[in-house]
This record gives sequence, structure tokens and C-alpha cells, in this order.
Amino acid sequence: MSKVVLFGTGPFAEIAHFLLTNDSEHTVVGFTVHEAYRTTSTFCDLPLVSFETLEQHFPPTEVSLYTAVGYKNVNQLRAQIYAEAKERGYSFITYVSSKCTNWCKNIGENTFIFEDNTLQPFTRIGNNVVLWSGNHIGHHSTIEDHCYITSHVVISGQVHIGAYTFIGVNATLRDSITVGQLNIIGAGALIMKSTKDHEVYVPERTNGEAF
Repeated sequence: MSKVVLFGTGPFAEIAHFLLTNDSEHTVVGFTVHEAYRTTSTFCDLPLVSFETLEQHFPPTEVSLYTAVGYKNVNQLRAQIYAEAKERGYSFITYVSSKCTNWCKNIGENTFIFEDNTLQPFTRIGNNVVLWSGNHIGHHSTIEDHCYITSHVVISGQVHIGAYTFIGVNATLRDSITVGQLNIIGAGALIMKSTKDHEVYVPERTNGEAF
């Protein structure tokens, strides 16, 4: 069991608080955000403190963190907060729902895996990854750091997902392909071949578009 402080005050942070409270051995003891966004002193009936002065309230020797932040700026905001907190000496929890079918032995820190995900054998999940509910991660597939997979995504076997990639609801990726870093794969997209870095794929486009 560990005491946990959650970064964020949005819906993701509220859901993370609920799941950690009801489906883990962790105890959420507070929340933190940057001072410019702190408009109250509590959230979910727990202390809400400035991230800039977090050590004064919750030292890294006493708590772990989870960054309950979404995919803003293609996951780079969440990655920046994670990196800064790590540099300041904080450790991080990883949550895997008890309702997840999990054969994966390699899951990184600060990763959040919701209910009804299927992680087949020999998969690898990096640091700071979000797997929302109902995804299929096929055997021998790798999801690199800082990715955000929404819901009901099918990632077939032996797929490699590059860092910072966002994959939208109901997207399907065929087996044995590589998805580049910083990709945005839109809802309902069908990806049948490997992609390059910094590309956008949505059903209306037949080829990737760089950004």
C-alpha cells in the first residue's frame, strides 16, 4: 500500500481517484496542479496544493504520484509533468484494473490501465501510458512511453507503437506494423501498413498527413 497524490482536477483525476479508492491498495491523500490553475484548496474532499510547492505538503519520501492528465499536445504535457516530478525525486504508481485480462509482464511506471483491456502474452507497455477501457493489445506488441489509447482499439500481434502516439476510439491496426512517434490515429481508422513520425490518420484520408 502507498499514499498517492494525483496531478490534475479534471474528469480523469476524478475517475483515477475513484478507481484507486475502490480497486487498489493505494490511498489517495491529495491532489496537485500548477498554481495558476488552483482555484480552490480542496478536490474530492482532499487537499489540493500547488505543484510548485508540492514538497512542502507531500514530500517524495512520503507519497507516490500519478499524473492524471490527458493527451493534450499529443501527450507532451503529461510527459513534461511526469519528467519534472521524477527529477524532483518522486516515485510513481501504476494501476491495472482488476477487471483487465493481463498476461503482460512488462508494464512501466505512471501507467493507467482501465477495465476490460486484454493484454496478451509477450506484450510490453511503456512508462506514462494510458489504456482506456476495452482495448485488445495483441501478442508481442509494444506500446512505447507517453502513449494514449482510448477505447475499443484493436492492436493486432507484433505491432510497435511509437512514443507519444494517440489512438482514437474503435481504431484497428493490422499485425506486424510499426506506428511512428507522435502519430494521431483518429476514431475508426484502419491502419494496414507502417506509418511515419508526426502523421495524422483518420478514416477520411487514405494517406498520412504530417503535422
